[in-house]
Amino acid sequence: MPIERIQKCIHVIRGRKVMLDSDLAGLYGVATKVLLQAVKRNIERFPADFMFQLSAGEFEILRSQFVTSSWGGRRYAPYAFTEQGVAMLSSVLRSRRAIGINIAIMRVFVRLREVLGDNAALRKKLEEHDEKIKYIFNVLGQMLQEKEKPKKRIGYLTEMEGHNRSPRPKSASRRLGKALLSH
Repeated sequence: MPIERIQKCIHVIRGRKVMLDSDLAGLYGVATKVLLQAVKRNIERFPADFMFQLSAGEFEILRSQFVTSSWGGRRYAPYAFTEQGVAMLSSVLRSRRAIGINIAIMRVFVRLREVLGDNAALRKKLEEHDEKIKYIFNVLGQMLQEKEKPKKRIGYLTEMEGHNRSPRPKSASRRLGKALLSH
């Protein structure tokens, strides 16, 4: 049984990973009616956290996701089986095919948990790095906002720089030096 086919049959409904009765029946190679009859004969093995029937609203949402013919289809909302419910099906359906399919389904559920666990660890690391990156940007932002102390200017101020100072009176020695050079 291809793992991809099983993975496509797993849906998230009410925040739980489930498989629908019709998908399970198809995998087991039996009619959905036969599967549900076996479940109803052993209903005590299927508490609400193992199996539940979809509400009318959930059924409509699910139906809108799949293309169905206008003249056919289900007349009742499907049953959804959690991982534990699927495991319990192996005690109700005793064929070799059912055993093999159940083993494959359990492996897919385990693999999904591993992948989600890996993603959770990765997400946690990324969140830690996000916090560190935010801290670095905050520090950089504070550094940029700090006002620089005005630096002491070197050189002469010009009128263009907004300093309109009258020229200094020439000292006597400067006047004397100029007078000597001009003669």
